Amino acid sequence: MKKNQYAQYILIIVILILSFKSPGKVNIWMIGDSTMANKKAEAAPETGWGMVLQQFFNDGVKVHNHAVNGRSSKSFLSEGRWKSVYDSLRKDDYVIIQFAHNDEKPDSLRHTEPFTTYKQIIKLYIDEARSKEAIPVVCSPIVRRHFDNTGNLKDTHGDYIKAAREIATETNTPFIDMEAKTRKLVAELGREKSKSLFLFCNPGEYINRPKGVQDSTHLNSYGAHRVASLFVDGIKELKLSIVSCLK
Repeated sequence: MKKNQYAQYILIIVILILSFKSPGKVNIWMIGDSTMANKKAEAAPETGWGMVLQQFFNDGVKVHNHAVNGRSSKSFLSEGRWKSVYDSLRKDDYVIIQFAHNDEKPDSLRHTEPFTTYKQIIKLYIDEARSKEAIPVVCSPIVRRHFDNTGNLKDTHGDYIKAAREIATETNTPFIDMEAKTRKLVAELGREKSKSLFLFCNPGEYINRPKGVQDSTHLNSYGAHRVASLFVDGIKELKLSIVSCLK
């Protein structure tokens, strides 16, 4: 075989290999607070809904859950946590943004105002994700299981819900109203049955919870799966490309 014929043969082989190369994984990056975050074993039965999201996708997707307990949109940024996500972003990755539970807190390290600093920081996440050709998705925070005396769920997030929707609309960013979806779920279950979603356990039921716990903000494993499924409903409704990777 002549030298130039051999080179052409090798070139054809390389082209064929590349043409059959499987596409890389789509990454989903999650930034948020404790309702989404991964939990250590000693926190059982507490479960963030981001912990279980991978179970809804096939092997073409890799979920990276960077949500952290106690963080607001402001403190997540100021602590450099966003930078580690930003530096890792690739084209067509997804960035799921869900804050507000701790933005409401009064301390200066975490507090934001809904229609000013909160929107400004969420917009920064959106703009910087897009600068890497990633796809941001804004979510409102999940509802707290706080019922009033008449049996209706209280509004504990106030203007942050409206602000999240506004910034998504203003920036033409996909928006999933997780507060509305979880509110509907919790309201339909009612005051007692809705405890099955949250961090409720009896004294001695878990060795790490000797006094038991009654927590209407954080989820248990069952609740995390239900909330993650509501998020999946949201991406289906929006017809996002990631839907093709669902199981």
